[in-house]
Amino acid sequence: MSEFKELIKSFSKSREYARDFFVYGFKTREEFTGWSGRTYDNERRRLESWLSGHVRQDYSGKGKNIYLSIDSNLSDTNPLYRVWKAKSFTDNDIMLHFYILDYLNHSGKQSADEITDGILSEYDKMFDVQMVRRKCNKYTDADILLKEKSGKEVLYRLAPSFQKNLLSYPGLKHALKLYQLSSPLGIIGNTIMDNASLKNNIFRIKHSFFVYTLEDEILLSLLSAMHDHKAVFLRIKSTKSENFRETEGVPLKIFISTRTGRRFLCLYLPRSRRFASARLDAIKEVKLKEPFSDYSKVKEKLEKNKDLVWGVSFQNCGHRHLERVKLTLHIDENSEGFILNRLKREGRSGTISRIAPDTFTYETQVFDANEMLPWIRTFTGRILAIESDCQKLARFFERDFPAMYRMYFKESADLPYKE
Repeated sequence: MSEFKELIKSFSKSREYARDFFVYGFKTREEFTGWSGRTYDNERRRLESWLSGHVRQDYSGKGKNIYLSIDSNLSDTNPLYRVWKAKSFTDNDIMLHFYILDYLNHSGKQSADEITDGILSEYDKMFDVQMVRRKCNKYTDADILLKEKSGKEVLYRLAPSFQKNLLSYPGLKHALKLYQLSSPLGIIGNTIMDNASLKNNIFRIKHSFFVYTLEDEILLSLLSAMHDHKAVFLRIKSTKSENFRETEGVPLKIFISTRTGRRFLCLYLPRSRRFASARLDAIKEVKLKEPFSDYSKVKEKLEKNKDLVWGVSFQNCGHRHLERVKLTLHIDENSEGFILNRLKREGRSGTISRIAPDTFTYETQVFDANEMLPWIRTFTGRILAIESDCQKLARFFERDFPAMYRMYFKESADLPYKE
């Protein structure tokens, strides 16, 4: 039997388990069907080690449930950042890390050959020069080292301490504390704070969606593609099954729900010449492709069409471009002015008309009228009629109201609506 190790080589598997324990904490060991029981046990142990103060367990008829309990209102940072920081390394990796930094700390600019010889002479440790060069180049990409050319030689030196920059700009500390707690890719700010021995003693956020940091690796690849105007290949897992699909498109924008914090990628599909969206937590792989020549043109087209999207969907239940929705509402003009204000505030580009005393209509056109259902339901009790090109929305009264009536009244009672 292989020995359990806390450190990991692949982030994707731990990311999936962290999300399942956080979002679907009611699942038992047997219900994690994606991997073997041994894999489940290993990932559970890792999470218990990384997030020991937040792991809870409960018992149900199906067995023991392990879940994560995190209160953003009480947290000075996102505990799930610890999942990002658990990477595997060899003995040589960790030894070479300290040897290079310590040697350059008092030696100034040095080539890879000089660093290798210096480590041998000062610490009596021999490393392959190519390994040292690869390590130095990796640290250059991470801004730990700086490199410059001197003739044919490449010289490396330590980058300036970020702590000095923090002291030069006092407000930067506070900006970091807020950034790492509230922004996408906040792990970057949190890592800088760790390196500078900073603690957040100022900010708390009452409603913060911590779990979405687990998608930041995907988000970073998408942002890189958007910055360089490149197309991408996506491998997407269904949120309702274990099925995967593959697609190629041009990433244009990231939409974020203010209600749930869930993030969506809006992309253009050149083959079908239309816009589409995908949940970030469903995207499992991103590969950057070649630049897309008409990027600015489709981005401009998206901006024109964005106001006609109720949520994130550009598809509808028919083949028409837009779907019409018309609500007829009873609103008491004397005592329910706040309902009219809400329609104006939340109805976006919709038109409100008074057709009779205490009777108003709200009309709009959107790409996918089905996305309006949750909002429309909030007017239950005031809806006199609903009309729409979308048949699913038009069946709102026919299906939902009778079902709700049966929930609260006797089965034998006469239904006020026809089924």
